[in-house]
Amino acid sequence: MADPNRSIGDVLSDIVDDVQQIVRAEVRLARAEIGEQLGRARLAAIFLATAGVAALMAIGLVLLAGVFALATIWPSWAAALAVAAGTALLGGLLWMAGIRRIRALHVTPQKAIDSVKENIQWAKTRT
Repeated sequence: MADPNRSIGDVLSDIVDDVQQIVRAEVRLARAEIGEQLGRARLAAIFLATAGVAALMAIGLVLLAGVFALATIWPSWAAALAVAAGTALLGGLLWMAGIRRIRALHVTPQKAIDSVKENIQWAKTRT
């Protein structure tokens, strides 16, 4: 139960302390939320990097093997073109998978923002 003999200064001091604790908690929440999103961004970057490495290796190795294989039935230029198109398709699919993951990221700490709005509303009703 509240002490009826407390001064206004004591009450205001308690309110300021409470608000400071709330702000600190909101900052911790925002940091945790941003850290979670950065983890997702890291995974998307790994997909994109892997797509790039796979595309480069594929261009060098698959083109060579494919050209030699197809050159037995097609002209060399047609064999090289067909293998290059297949490699480009694979690289494009991997690239699109990485881009899709990047677009799914939410960089704003929405939970923290909602909580701050709720706390502001609470503080308005208390004053």
